[in-house]
Amino acid sequence: MSLGNTEHIDSILALAASSGASDAHFIVGRQPVFRIDGNLVDVEQETALTPASMEELVYSVITPEQKERFLEQRELDFAYQVKRDARFRVNIHWARNNIGMVARVIPVTLPTMQQLDVPEVMYDLLNLHQGLILVTGPTGCGKSSTLAAMINHINQTRRAHIVTLEDPIEYVFFSNQCIIRQRELYKDFLSFGTALKHVVRQDPDIIMVGEMRDLETISAALTVAETGHLVLATLHTLGSSQTIDRIIDVFPPYQQEQIRLQLSTELRAVMSQRLIPRIGGGRVAVREVLINTPAVANLIRENKITQIQTVMQTSSASHMNTLDQDLKRLYEEREINRETALAYVEHKELLE
Repeated sequence: MSLGNTEHIDSILALAASSGASDAHFIVGRQPVFRIDGNLVDVEQETALTPASMEELVYSVITPEQKERFLEQRELDFAYQVKRDARFRVNIHWARNNIGMVARVIPVTLPTMQQLDVPEVMYDLLNLHQGLILVTGPTGCGKSSTLAAMINHINQTRRAHIVTLEDPIEYVFFSNQCIIRQRELYKDFLSFGTALKHVVRQDPDIIMVGEMRDLETISAALTVAETGHLVLATLHTLGSSQTIDRIIDVFPPYQQEQIRLQLSTELRAVMSQRLIPRIGGGRVAVREVLINTPAVANLIRENKITQIQTVMQTSSASHMNTLDQDLKRLYEEREINRETALAYVEHKELLE
């Protein structure tokens, strides 16, 4: 049970969801702030939070066990639902000896790949029975929504057993064509690496890893993919080449050649994305897509990662594209304006 009255925090979070906010910020010394279309907007009808009112808000949405863990570890991630309005991925933390909270809005309705305009090639990749598919990008770029849309698509089109490992559980899935088991860190397992080692005993076809954070998790995910399972995962990296470098560099030097070989064999695709302002309001995803063709696999094995960008630029027939190329497409389709395109494009001459 929670530690206090939840009516106040529930009303603010419900307002965040109905306002189209992606996040709600709670900071001592000022009123709550919503992030809407990437911009920070004060919640004018609320008063500034005091240390006491912040504690009351936070402790009203966590259990005594969660409070104990929060006070011990000084950080806590968890999921919270406001009736049927929306779910939230919540982080509570300390800043200058005061509690702070950020709540990410998770729509109750599952997103579809069509709604998110996921590239067509991903539909084919989700029919695979083995390998590693990565969705990457900075915080707040919609990785969780894209991954949820992929699981939703598989659930509608395949007969498979899906196991998700999440921190915390965000979107809630209901079995359709698939059996879906959703497992949450600290509630259902104690570490991603350990859970991945044991998941193969649970007869899965597809494993979703909320985030590949460390060497143990990355190593275990590659091994699971190698043993005949389709693994979907996210990484906080900005592009395909950086993603591959990050995976390899997390291992000690004596292991990196082996990891390059393993990655060249098991990687199926990297889709990197960002959310940028759309003409007329809202945001649109701009995506870079890398498909692990024999040419790409060879570059990974030979540690020529810097050449992958050139392969993507010249491999539209293999359904690849760079971020710059997708920015140009969105600009030509009048989804974004020239100012936005120039703000994000690396090679500005592409827009001439």
